[in-house]
Amino acid sequence: MTVTPRISINDGNLVVHGKTILTGVPDNIVLTPGSCVGLVAGTFIGATASDSKSHHVFSIGVLEGLQFMCCFRFKLWWMTQRMGTCGKDVPLETQFMLVESKEEDDPNAPTIYTVFLPLLEGQFRAVLQGNDKNEIEICLESGDNTVETNRGLYLVYMHAGTNPFEVINQAVKALEKHMQTFLHQEKKKLPSFLDWFGWCTWDAFYTDVTAEGVEEGLKSLSEGGTPPRFLIIDDGWQQIENKPKESDCVVQEGAQFASRLAGIKENAKFQKNGQNNEQILGLKHVVDEAKQHHNVKYVYVWHALAGYWGGVKPAAAGMEHYDTALAYPVQSPGVLGNQPDIVMDSLAVHGLGLVHPKKVFNFYNELHTYLASCGVDGVKVDVQNIIETLGAGHGGRVSLTRSYVHALEASIARNFPDNGCIACMCHNTDGIYSTKQTAVVRASDDFYPRDPASHTIHISSVAYNTLFLGEFMQPDWDMFHSLHPAAEYHAAARAIGGCAIYVSDKPGNHNFDLLKKLVLHDGSVLRAQLPGRPTRDCLFADPARDGISLLKVWNVNKCSGVVGVFNCQGAGWCKITKKTRIHDASPGTLTGSVCANDVDSITQVAGANWNGETVIYAHRSGEVVRLPKGASVPVTLKVLEYELFHFCPVKEIATNISFAPIGLLDMFNGSGAVEQFEVQKTSNEKPELFDGEVSSELTTSLSDNRSPTATITLKVRGCGRFGAYCSQHPLKCTVGNAETHFSYDLATGLVTLTLPVPQEEMYRWPIEIQV
Repeated sequence: MTVTPRISINDGNLVVHGKTILTGVPDNIVLTPGSCVGLVAGTFIGATASDSKSHHVFSIGVLEGLQFMCCFRFKLWWMTQRMGTCGKDVPLETQFMLVESKEEDDPNAPTIYTVFLPLLEGQFRAVLQGNDKNEIEICLESGDNTVETNRGLYLVYMHAGTNPFEVINQAVKALEKHMQTFLHQEKKKLPSFLDWFGWCTWDAFYTDVTAEGVEEGLKSLSEGGTPPRFLIIDDGWQQIENKPKESDCVVQEGAQFASRLAGIKENAKFQKNGQNNEQILGLKHVVDEAKQHHNVKYVYVWHALAGYWGGVKPAAAGMEHYDTALAYPVQSPGVLGNQPDIVMDSLAVHGLGLVHPKKVFNFYNELHTYLASCGVDGVKVDVQNIIETLGAGHGGRVSLTRSYVHALEASIARNFPDNGCIACMCHNTDGIYSTKQTAVVRASDDFYPRDPASHTIHISSVAYNTLFLGEFMQPDWDMFHSLHPAAEYHAAARAIGGCAIYVSDKPGNHNFDLLKKLVLHDGSVLRAQLPGRPTRDCLFADPARDGISLLKVWNVNKCSGVVGVFNCQGAGWCKITKKTRIHDASPGTLTGSVCANDVDSITQVAGANWNGETVIYAHRSGEVVRLPKGASVPVTLKVLEYELFHFCPVKEIATNISFAPIGLLDMFNGSGAVEQFEVQKTSNEKPELFDGEVSSELTTSLSDNRSPTATITLKVRGCGRFGAYCSQHPLKCTVGNAETHFSYDLATGLVTLTLPVPQEEMYRWPIEIQV
């Protein structure tokens, strides 16, 4: 049970459940108790000032000698993680912080985890930062010099307890109730594309994408046996103004950042002439071809929150009614103190065409209505954080962002009934605390195929960012290349991330052996149940920089837990050079260990009366080991290496028969194939169901030493090698009512059989194993 926190200021110390977190708390800092969520109550931190301003910095006390992990924006668009032990280690633009406090004198005392969440209050946004005196500061700003305040009562929310994952979850749910400006991820509709393999055009073509290129990419992947069922047509399909490229106009990977949208329809690259030279709808033709000839189920297209990188062209033909005006971005001091951005350098000179906030719903609705008429199912909405820099004259950054987000979500609800939206470049709390509907969020900076420094930090950043973002939306780990030196590393992470799985391969450049570990024959994927997060023992380690720690990411499937282990050392964001760089060109081989308790929800998956034993299956090595309760197994990895461990709770069927389903042995998330597990004793006793829900175990005692026959029934998706653990040789196996050959390894207890290719999509094979 989570410990009910007692949070107070005593003699200038901020004390959480008897443990001092901050010292030297100033007199202008005030605490306001929060309302209870279950048994737990948090506390809000507020502050007062002597004069009204649009930008304040308040010290809230000194942090020393406690380990913390935080997520901060290293540049305008994206967060990454930082670990530390004192106030000066807390970066600018920190939006989430988790602090660990242990009782040094009593090793048996529970560790207390305290989360700090800086908030939006009225027209103001708060973030945390540290200074050289080890003080934690609240930076409060409106983004509009005319919007001022001299106080805030609800600037930061604190919540504490003994389970860090529950603490974060309860904190966000308490804020949902208090703020009423956003919804928790559990209340949002997840779009259906998440369960299907996809292809995105971005790293394949960048802005040079064409209708022919889309056709080529879909055909290439389908012919190799991994058919994409969702498609993202990324940047490059829209009409943007044709103007000569100026020397001071920045171009990166084809995106001309000062360019503006000139029309809501597709550009000439996507327009085809039909018979007799009659013009037909180009984008509609591309979408129809994808769906009818390549069996694509969902097509998404890209656009920026402002329309395009440089917004919408003022008074462009057909778009005059949006009242677009040039606006010049002003970045907050915190963002400017971290990584400078070339997009902003360009827009600061050329300006951005900002649709008037009262007209922006009309803009989105007309754009989305057109896209829906072409058969498009959703949108990837990028460059979102630009809006925070344009708040002057519009009531500030929070007000303008909220206007845009609400208009976007209203248009998506009207035009894309499957809640078809992926939010991107949107890691600011202005937007996060304003989303009531958006259910998928890109969780880190991009996959950069040509940047060797980017691959390890990509994996660790997503995992740590997910601790925060995963409470609001399903994190998206981004596209990757299947034919790439780091392909397997990226693929393994996505397999256990609970996320969409999609690549951006150039046509003809694929590793189908790798893709077939991710994608089933029908184009579906084995998606884990939760957002993948770091294990508890990794929360305050630094697997990108400390030279000693492996990153472990946990998740659950319906009948198992899974832990991915990654060596992410050697690169990260550097606060001196203000960019992501390699800081160790040859990081060493590292050894760690994994155990069933690394999967935080393993007991819920295992059900009642579980004795703690698991069978562990290691994907890369193929090893199968029965683990007693509390036991661990070692893992040794070089940089850019990984291993995936599937923890399958052992079910005692009788005194000398125990069983655990494993899953598809050749898939990365193979245990995700097992959807149901039921045991039927030969006596007329009630069957037990194991489908991820808590269930009770049979407690019948046997009257003699003879092992009774039982039938184990499983429902399993996919095809190929299926494995399960059984403590004795099974008598018979059937698949789909037909008896099937199986093999049994006496040394490990591994039962293997082959599942045929199913004829139906999302088919679940009925398997019966008699023991």
